[in-house]
Amino acid sequence: MHKYDKMKKILLYIALICIAIVAIFPFFYILMASFRSNMEIFEYALPFNWKTLIPQEWTLSNYINIFKEFNYGTALRNTLIVVVVQVPIILLLSSLGGFVFAFFDFKGKTVLFAICLISFMVPTDAIALPLYDMISDFGLVNTYWGMILPGAASGLSMFLFTQFFKEIPKSLLEAARVDGASWLQIFVKIVMPLSVPVTITAGLMAFVSEWNNFFWPLLVARKEEIRTLQVALSYFSDENEVFFSYIFAGAAISAVVPVLLFLPLQKYFVQGISSSGVKG
Repeated sequence: MHKYDKMKKILLYIALICIAIVAIFPFFYILMASFRSNMEIFEYALPFNWKTLIPQEWTLSNYINIFKEFNYGTALRNTLIVVVVQVPIILLLSSLGGFVFAFFDFKGKTVLFAICLISFMVPTDAIALPLYDMISDFGLVNTYWGMILPGAASGLSMFLFTQFFKEIPKSLLEAARVDGASWLQIFVKIVMPLSVPVTITAGLMAFVSEWNNFFWPLLVARKEEIRTLQVALSYFSDENEVFFSYIFAGAAISAVVPVLLFLPLQKYFVQGISSSGVKG
C-alpha cells in the first residue's frame, strides 16, 4: 500500500509538471521571440529544435522600436489610465450592489439579481452596436470615458461580492445597528474590512479583463493617441510586412504586468473565489 501511494504521488507530480510546461511554453516562446529579429524567427521556425526557442543573436531593438516608431508607451499609458480608473469604480458599484442583495429584502429582489447575473453572460459583441450608438450620442467616442463607463458595472463582480457577504453573520450587523451605526458605517467599517479576499479577486478579474480587452477599445477608441495596448499590437505592420518580432515584444510587455500583479495576490484570489463561488 505504501508503494502504491508513493507511485500515485510520483504520477501526480509528473502530470502537474507536464501541465505546467504546457501552460508556460507559449509565454516562454513569446518572451524568447521578442529578443529575435523578424528574419531569425522564420529562419529557425522549422524544423522544430532548440534553435526555434533560443535566440541565436539576442537583440533589444524590438523593444526600442515599438516605443520609438509605434508609440507603444502611449498605448501603455492609455491602458493604465483606463484600468486605474475603471477597476475602483467596478469595486465600488459591485460591493454596494452585493451589500444590498446580501443584507436587504425588497420586492423583485430575485428577478433583479437574475438580471444582473444574465448581464455578464451576454457577450460584448451582441450589444456592441447599440452600446456604441449610446456612447456616440454622449459624445464619448475616442475618449477615456468611452472605454471606462460601459464596463463600470460588472455583474460577475457583484455576484462574487453578494456570495461572499452572505457568509458574514447578520448578528454582527445587527449588533452594530443596536450601537447606533448607520448602514453606510457598517458597510465601510465592518463589511469591507472583512472582504479583502473577494475585493482582491474581483479587482484582479476586472483588471485582467480590461487589460486584455480588444474589441471595445478597437471600436470606440480609433485615434492613435487614445489606443490601448491590445489595439496597438494590431498595428505593428506596414504595407509590405507584418513585424512579428515587434508583436512578440509588445505581447511580452502586455503579459508581464498581469503576471507580476497576480503572483503576490494569488492566495487571496483563490480564497476569494472559493468563498464567493462555492459557498452560499
